[in-house]
Amino acid sequence: MTTPSPVNILLVDDQPENLVALEAILGDLGVNLVKSTSGKEALRCLLQDDFALILLDVQMPQMDGFEVATLIRQRPRSQDTPIIFLTAFSSSEQFMFKGYALGAVDYLIKPIAPNVLLSKVAIFIELFKKTEALRQKTETLQQQAAQLEAINTELQTSEERFRLLSTCSPLGVFVTDTEGRCVYTNPRFQVICGRGPELAPAAPAVPESESASGAVPGQSWLDSVHPDDLAAARSTWAAYLQTGQDYVQEFRLRPRGEIERWASVRSARMVSEQKNFLGYVGTVEDITERKRAEAANAQVIREQAARQEAETANRMKDDFIAVLSHELRTPLNSILGWANLLQAGKLDSQKVEYAIDTIERNALAQKQLIEDILDVSQIVRGKLQLHRLPVNLVAVAQTALETVRPAATAKAIALTTNFHDYDRLEVTGDALRLQQVIWNLLTNAVKFTPEQGRVDVHLSVVTRLPKETLSADPCPENSPEDGGPENGSRAPAYAQLRITDTGLGIAADFLPHIFDRFRQADSSITRSQGGLGLGLAIVHHLVEQHQGCVWAESDGLNQGAAFTVALPLAQSTSPQPPSALDRLPNEPPTRALRGLPILIVEDDTDTRDFLAFLLQTQGAVVTTTASAEEGLRLVDSVQPAVLLCDISMPDMDGYTLIRKIRNQLPAPQANIPAIAITAHARLSDQAQALSNGFQSHLPKPIEAETLVRTILQVTNSVHDLSRPGQN
Repeated sequence: MTTPSPVNILLVDDQPENLVALEAILGDLGVNLVKSTSGKEALRCLLQDDFALILLDVQMPQMDGFEVATLIRQRPRSQDTPIIFLTAFSSSEQFMFKGYALGAVDYLIKPIAPNVLLSKVAIFIELFKKTEALRQKTETLQQQAAQLEAINTELQTSEERFRLLSTCSPLGVFVTDTEGRCVYTNPRFQVICGRGPELAPAAPAVPESESASGAVPGQSWLDSVHPDDLAAARSTWAAYLQTGQDYVQEFRLRPRGEIERWASVRSARMVSEQKNFLGYVGTVEDITERKRAEAANAQVIREQAARQEAETANRMKDDFIAVLSHELRTPLNSILGWANLLQAGKLDSQKVEYAIDTIERNALAQKQLIEDILDVSQIVRGKLQLHRLPVNLVAVAQTALETVRPAATAKAIALTTNFHDYDRLEVTGDALRLQQVIWNLLTNAVKFTPEQGRVDVHLSVVTRLPKETLSADPCPENSPEDGGPENGSRAPAYAQLRITDTGLGIAADFLPHIFDRFRQADSSITRSQGGLGLGLAIVHHLVEQHQGCVWAESDGLNQGAAFTVALPLAQSTSPQPPSALDRLPNEPPTRALRGLPILIVEDDTDTRDFLAFLLQTQGAVVTTTASAEEGLRLVDSVQPAVLLCDISMPDMDGYTLIRKIRNQLPAPQANIPAIAITAHARLSDQAQALSNGFQSHLPKPIEAETLVRTILQVTNSVHDLSRPGQN
């Protein structure tokens, strides 16, 4: 039932006491009295509510009653609202006519008799109530008439609608009885399932014995299911008939004489208003195009992911190239700058020493960069090889630590270790590569730790490793199959080296990528630390090659970091041959090559002059040439004790030269000891040099001590290293 509208009376008078008097007179009528002290306020009230009557004072400041009435009549919503003018100043017919002309229903002179005002207002209240009641009744009748017309229209068109829906539906529709036997299908169903119209009414029922055993009754849509999907279709449909839950499945169809298609089958129970179960209604939708689109979209997504991955890799490589350029040019600037100053000869002895130290330090930095790049190149191509021997990890760690200690001392960084707890922790691996791993981690710790910080190096033996790490999988447990103890007689043990620092730390979002190649936490031009960002990638690969694992931990930026390396301990405790580090000869004495004739074949003038000067300071008698052809002639004529030969030379390379010496010259020239001096520093290059006839292979840049030691070794003069009186 509609709630009656409230009866509102608007009282407009600029004198508050008059409004109070009107409210006292009309208060018993049971209506809502809205008071307003100005014409503008009255107009605002009319915007919010409808009023049964307006009592309007004529004489008001700013806007008098006639002006207010004029504006009231201009609004459609209030143009028929009754207005009674109230005035205490003029009863002339001219004002009364003006009021009536504006649509006033009465014109009362103050003071107003209460009984007169009450009677007049009551009439308009009653009239408003009757008008509202009539309006509401009319609206109700109109609504009922519209509803009745809609119902009749719906009843008249329901059958036509069903026919059109069934005939024109883009979905196939089927209806079954309570036993699941099909009793109706629409034309679209027959098209999708490839069933002729003559088969539309129903598929034949299965024998009672088969139905009783739980078999699925024959269904027209099941008859069209692809043979590979038929078993699943029958199973899910049988389960649906038993449970009655909504059925949604997708299957391949193979209608008669048509290509394979996809269909989505849906079904639900039909229940009458009286809650009686009537059967099942279902739809069959051809989703072949959607499946094709999904397959195409999946292919696009895969291609986009591959393209994005390639773009990311290219961007990372571009950033790496930019960093590489910076890292190579920066030390080169110092090298060339101080070299020019030395050449000018204007430096005092102290500055000369400083310049030489600077040039050496930056040249070593460039050498390290190049070695990192070559290592990564071999890692990418799977060519990095290890010389596996028993190695004392304690000695390797101590050597790496002593190499880094000067840099730590320069920054007043405290280095603490517990190496004294162990005399020997033996692992199987490449001593030089393991030293490279530890050196890289220690160098990073010192580089990223501010002055007066702290770096702790902790060695220990553990039998259990973390199941999960932040950046690498846990190490595999040793087992009899992979060389571990048999029958569980001995638990696998690991040498664990943990390096912690109080440095810059690692952001949480970068921590999972800390060992990626070509990835740096900051590759911008404003980065505060140098380096190519390859060291940790090399560390990760080398540790994996040693069947170990490495992981990083950090609580975030400025919270320090910890890197842990775990390597399986060697199982055997029997005496082992000395490691590669143990076999390195001591520093050779000065003038160790006194009187030794040496031939240098090198096309680069600077390198040739450097080698000649270096060997002459050691007492050697040096002959040089830039041509391999000339070198072949000099070997025959000069008969040097050893040959130093470059590999990459024009006209004839070093490999060809050594083959000609071995095959064309007579003894003893054909047996001259030869050392390959080359910028090709890979293990494969070393193997190629040895296989072609060289006795040794030294990659550039060449250290003086290494060169002298190698010459003595290949000339069977290693015993001279300890012979006194050679200087």
